[in-house]
Amino acid sequence: MKQDITIENLYDLSHTIAAPLLESLTWPWEALPLIEGFIRHMGPLLPQEEFDHPQEDVWIARDAHVYPSACIHGPAIICSGAEIRHCAFIRGKAIVGRDCVVGNSTELKNVILFDNVQVPHYNYIGDSILGFHAHMGAGSITSNVKSDKRLVVVHDPEGEIETGLKKFGAMIGDNTEVGCNSVLNPGTVLGRNCIVYPTTSVRGCIPEKHIVKAPGVICARDDRN
Repeated sequence: MKQDITIENLYDLSHTIAAPLLESLTWPWEALPLIEGFIRHMGPLLPQEEFDHPQEDVWIARDAHVYPSACIHGPAIICSGAEIRHCAFIRGKAIVGRDCVVGNSTELKNVILFDNVQVPHYNYIGDSILGFHAHMGAGSITSNVKSDKRLVVVHDPEGEIETGLKKFGAMIGDNTEVGCNSVLNPGTVLGRNCIVYPTTSVRGCIPEKHIVKAPGVICARDDRN
């Protein structure tokens, strides 16, 4: 199972501008403390004919659509075709991939969104990585700090993995769907092509192509589920 939650098995790196950062690592959460520095290094290297640089440490693709009411703090990179909607709040240390949707009242902090990710309605995404074509339903969030404020541990069936991180939301694999008003608890890892039913609290590691129907109720995914 531990092999299943590596970067190699969760993500197709051809779908993110952050590939040079991620390809040098094993566990996806290892990237979280490095996002800020990567953006500051990568931003000045982006093509000036394709990206505006409206403020310090913020680079926005010229064909991205940013609503006037959205708030973007650096460091941040907003890639081509992305849509940053009304009252979205990007707090910084955020990479928003190509053709992503960051929606009404959604907040991002210390995140990598691969291309085509949708977080379109009232979402909080903090200290997390969302893979290609991942989708968060309305009101679903990543909880990134434990209630007891202890360091986050990834609970893998083969044994716990110490992360050394106090803030760690969720690692979400490519093409995974999280239903409305669900909560991904600190240290959650969802494999590729998973489905989380609405209003579900999720923790631990969920293998690829599985459905989380309720806490502790998990089954393999097929077209009949």
